[in-house]
Amino acid sequence: MNKPELLNQIEESLNTVRPFLVKDGGNVELVDVSEDWVVSIKLEGSCKSCLMSDMTMKNGIEQSIKKALPQIKSVVEVTE
Repeated sequence: MNKPELLNQIEESLNTVRPFLVKDGGNVELVDVSEDWVVSIKLEGSCKSCLMSDMTMKNGIEQSIKKALPQIKSVVEVTE
C-alpha cells in the first residue's frame, strides 16, 4: 500500500470517531504516518485541553485506526 492510500484509510477510520469529538467541541487532524507505522495526530478544539484526552486517544482514536489497519504500531499526539 502506498502512502497516499494509507493516509486515506487512516482518515476514513478517523471519520468514525470524529462525530463524537465534534459533538464535544473538538476534532482530530491527521498529521502523518511514519515508515515504522506510527501515526501522528493533532487534537483540536476542546479536545486539546480535555482531561479525558488520553483516554480518547487510546480507547477511541488509536483503537479505531488499529482496527482498520492492524499494522499500525501506535498513535501519538503532536502539539504546536
